[in-house]
Amino acid sequence: MDPILDITIRSASVYLFMLVALRIFGKKELSQLNTADVILILLISNAVQNAMVGPNVSLLGGIVAATVLFTLNFIIKKFLFRSSFIKELIQDKPYILVHKGMVEWKTLQKLEISEEELMEAIREHGVESTNQVKLAMLEIDGNISVISGSDSLKQTHHKRKIHKTLGNLNG
Repeated sequence: MDPILDITIRSASVYLFMLVALRIFGKKELSQLNTADVILILLISNAVQNAMVGPNVSLLGGIVAATVLFTLNFIIKKFLFRSSFIKELIQDKPYILVHKGMVEWKTLQKLEISEEELMEAIREHGVESTNQVKLAMLEIDGNISVISGSDSLKQTHHKRKIHKTLGNLNG
C-alpha cells in the first residue's frame, strides 16, 4: 500500500475513533483541564501517534497525518453546521439547571452535577443564590451560563466548565 494512503487511512480512523470516544465518554471531561486531564491528553496523543503514522516517522508522514486531521475536523464542522442529524449525533444539547430561581434537581442528578458544583458556578458569576438566577444553563461546550434575575438581565462573562460525562444522556 502507498505510504501516504496508509497514513491517511490510519489518521482518519484515529480521528473518527476519538470523535466517537469523546461522545461516549464525554467531551465535557476535557472542557476544564486539570492535572489528570493534561496527563490524559498527553497519553492519548502518544498512544495514537503510532497508530496514525505507523512505521513512517518522517516529516512528510507527520505533515500528512496533521493535514488529514485538520481536513477531517474542517469537514465535520461543516456537517455540524448543515446537518441537524450529524449535530445531534456528535454534540449534546444544552440543559436548564436553574429556571426563575428554581433548581432543576432531576437534571442535576441526570448530569451528575452536585449542588456544591452548581453553587460554585453561580457564585463565580457574581450571584449569591439560586433565587437570584433567572436562567442557568449547562451549555453544549461544558460551560455553565448564568443570567441573573435582575432588571438588566445581564449575562455575566465568566463561565465555569463542568467536566461531566454527557455522552449517554440522550435517552
